[in-house]
Amino acid sequence: MSPGLRNRPFGREQERLAAKQKALRRRAGIIQSIRRFFIKNGYLEVETPHIIQAPAPESHIDAINTEAGFLHTSPELSMKRLISAGYSKIFQIGKCFRRDEKGRHHLPEFTLLEWYCCAEDYCHLMDRCEELLLFVLEAEGIPGGPIAYQGQEIDITGPWPRVTLEEAFRRYASVSMGEAIKAGQFDTIVVEEIEPALISSRPVFLYDYPASQASLARLKAKDPSLAERFELYVGGLELANGFSELTDVPEQRDRFLKEQHQRQELGKTPYPMPEKFLEALAHMPPCAGIALGVDRLVMLFSDKTSIDQVVTFTPEEV
Repeated sequence: MSPGLRNRPFGREQERLAAKQKALRRRAGIIQSIRRFFIKNGYLEVETPHIIQAPAPESHIDAINTEAGFLHTSPELSMKRLISAGYSKIFQIGKCFRRDEKGRHHLPEFTLLEWYCCAEDYCHLMDRCEELLLFVLEAEGIPGGPIAYQGQEIDITGPWPRVTLEEAFRRYASVSMGEAIKAGQFDTIVVEEIEPALISSRPVFLYDYPASQASLARLKAKDPSLAERFELYVGGLELANGFSELTDVPEQRDRFLKEQHQRQELGKTPYPMPEKFLEALAHMPPCAGIALGVDRLVMLFSDKTSIDQVVTFTPEEV
């Protein structure tokens, strides 16, 4: 670039991008620290295709169609096929895509961290999740905390509280968990009554979701009405969703068929059955896996109110 061009004043576009530089530098540092954590702990970094032929048929998540297939909503199915082939500890940091997701905490194109480990369950996974965030915080120069987010001081010293969904409903909701499920209001009450109560001074793991919210999670052996699933909330932000993985092929197929039926009832197009994943599932050993929103993590550690502030371009700006 010539000296004359360098001396030209910024336009609005350049000013907007320049204002994000501090957040984007922190974002780069966080991603580098995540990568160091997993390499240090013996995980293999993998890359799986963005375009797939059959996404997981979940009623509340819509994939974006392409001429060649679908943009993946998560690398989950592909990564589990690797686990089934003998890869015992893997992680991936990459872009995912979901139709019609836009809001303060959502984008249709976003960055997700997923990792899977054999011979672990969701309890071990909560431990690893806590270790990861503390490692990243120390790398970012905040060893031991606390961290400030949106006017609140968050104590990050471990161990972090773990609260069952049933207990959360007793503490914060206007009805019991059973009543909410029966009325078809589980998601609404979690979002409107429970999540606001989790804007607290400590990170919180919510765990033991009802079986109806099991997704691809294993049910608890001692209480099959519950799933071995958890979500992590920090400062009111939902950061991660993890679970002990279901390895029962007939049960997984049945769950997919129910999700397909729900999609049809909602007027949504059913997806092809992910047969290659189901074939691989028969060979998958006991393991646990988790998805963590990198953009939201950057929001938290940068004290930003919107996901738009921690990505280079929003869809409207491209």
